[in-house]
Amino acid sequence: MNDSSSALLLDSVDTLAARIADGAKVALFKDCGVPMALGRALVRRQARDLHLVTVPTGGMLPDLLIGAGCVATVETAGVTLGEFGLAPRFIAAVKSGAVTIRDATCPAIYAGLQAAEKGIPFMPLRGLIGSDVLASRADFKVIDNPFGDDDPIVCLPAIRPDCAIFHAPCADRDGNVYIARQAEMKILAHAARESFVTVERIVDFNLLEDDKLAPATLNALYVSGIAEAPGGAAPLNLPGHYDYDTDAIRAYAKAAATPQGFRDWLAAHVLVPTGAAA
Repeated sequence: MNDSSSALLLDSVDTLAARIADGAKVALFKDCGVPMALGRALVRRQARDLHLVTVPTGGMLPDLLIGAGCVATVETAGVTLGEFGLAPRFIAAVKSGAVTIRDATCPAIYAGLQAAEKGIPFMPLRGLIGSDVLASRADFKVIDNPFGDDDPIVCLPAIRPDCAIFHAPCADRDGNVYIARQAEMKILAHAARESFVTVERIVDFNLLEDDKLAPATLNALYVSGIAEAPGGAAPLNLPGHYDYDTDAIRAYAKAAATPQGFRDWLAAHVLVPTGAAA
């Protein structure tokens, strides 16, 4: 292990959160690998003015960060708690104007990230013409297809996050991260300037030297910091490790329905020493 790779392994999730600057454009998933422990650490350090890019939609973590005052802008195809109802802090922030919404669709989010991944300024996409999305996004441009007649198409600017954040099963001491079936994590890491990852555990062998694990491993080249955080996606799921804690998510949805309930939930589950949060 060389010095540059060992420097990727940080001593705590709070140390990792300190690497994410106020005002950063941060990309994160809704499901499967949501870095809840890292999100709580961002709240504890009082992160501010973040620009969240949800991939492609958002759930409990964006709602938590918005409610805690960490977010200025949300670029999203939607934020919801799914079967547990609306995202209450997101809804309240939209109604009050506390956050700026950059409306998108699921394909538009992925197209923007893929443009950044490829190092190109924009990506063409069909399906947006005639929708209300174009009316709210002046940076989405309709052009004539240069290879066809009477064939308009939308060009979407590349989405280049300052950092991507996600939770994964494991990483090795060289900084490679095993992402299992969540291949989309590679798109995020390739598109972003940096990637900050929490993992269930650190292993003592090189993941890229294992023929079975290497195809589902993100190279350390795309990783800027890793922190070990067992249960770091809870109360959301990590396939193959643990399922959703439906009672905990339901309790959050109920508490977050009111400002005081949300503050009480934060005090009990976030604004506590690392390792003690539920």
